[in-house]
Amino acid sequence: MGEAIVVKRGSGVVTITFEDYKVYGDTFTRTTTALSKGRGYLAGASVGDYALFAGGDTGSVSAVVDAYVTDLTRTTPAALSTGRSDLAGASVGDYALFAGGYTGSYSSVVDAYDTVLTRSTPTTLSAARYGLAGASVGDYALFAGGYTGSYSSVVDAYDTNLTLTTPAALSAARQDLAGASVGDYALFAGGRAGSTSAVVDAYNTDLVRSTPTALSTRRSDLAGASVGGYALFAGGSGLSSVVDAYSANLVRSTPTALSTARRDLAGASVGGYALFAGGTGPSSVVDAYSADLVRSTPTALSKGRGDLAGASVGDYALFAGGLTDSYSSVVDAYSNFVSSTYLPITAGSKYKLNSTTEVTASTNKSIKVDFPLTGYIKYKGGKFK
Repeated sequence: MGEAIVVKRGSGVVTITFEDYKVYGDTFTRTTTALSKGRGYLAGASVGDYALFAGGDTGSVSAVVDAYVTDLTRTTPAALSTGRSDLAGASVGDYALFAGGYTGSYSSVVDAYDTVLTRSTPTTLSAARYGLAGASVGDYALFAGGYTGSYSSVVDAYDTNLTLTTPAALSAARQDLAGASVGDYALFAGGRAGSTSAVVDAYNTDLVRSTPTALSTRRSDLAGASVGGYALFAGGSGLSSVVDAYSANLVRSTPTALSTARRDLAGASVGGYALFAGGTGPSSVVDAYSADLVRSTPTALSKGRGDLAGASVGDYALFAGGLTDSYSSVVDAYSNFVSSTYLPITAGSKYKLNSTTEVTASTNKSIKVDFPLTGYIKYKGGKFK
């Protein structure tokens, strides 16, 4: 978000320096764009200045990848090396990874996209599977669980060089679980293995596994997202409205429930909020949780849909694709970025804001500034009326 630094100096002057300073508010605006091809059961991940949405189902499996830059301009990088649905996304270092999925059989393929959207194919997963979950911690992107003819407990970890290791397995095999990160942990929560699960497994930066307090209710097909000092897991099977939050110390709390119970929703984070959007129904509801776990309800999706995907880039949380009565190409982008404001300047103060020219205020006045903001104000003592 950049910085605003206050430096006190003599002669009655206080200097405030801004460096790429941004401001985020408590309300969201929604922008709507589209995928190059409608599809559900796709996956999202972010790298550099891009949010990527890969694969999915269009009636047959898809290899399409759509990438959105920070101004929401869409490009279409090289397709996945193998088309597949029900895959998982996660990011590490300079890579967004898309792993596993369903091709008509179980896939072990991993495709990696770097910051200029060049595709590579790292070592495959140690076990082919779909319905797995991704999350990141430290120098690793982890892919956990899934289904491969039986319920899987396998965890594969890729480091910043895309080298594969296999940490300790999940404490309970399951598919359709959710991943999220907080502090020094990647968490994998819920899922199903015949019946729904409340199990949570946590992996630290050394890939050591622990098992925090279970979810407050068993559920699969839930969504994960992170905000401030919390990893949140929301909704799920049985049309649940439950939200469980895990702190950086892995202490669980239960914030206000979703405004509408639903499963097959998607999570993404932006501007100090975790957002949960869509779900079966199909639902268009969006719930937002602040870093204090206070819930609000932004403008609904432009079209209700389940089995959509979330990812973030720049000042936007994006929710792409999904299922309605057909395969959707809709992408809804949410931002709480404040584009401009007015700053008071006292007479005699000097300022240089998003400019190469220093100005001295001859009278008290308010000036409009655009964010992100770079420069300084040297406030001269006085009253602003």
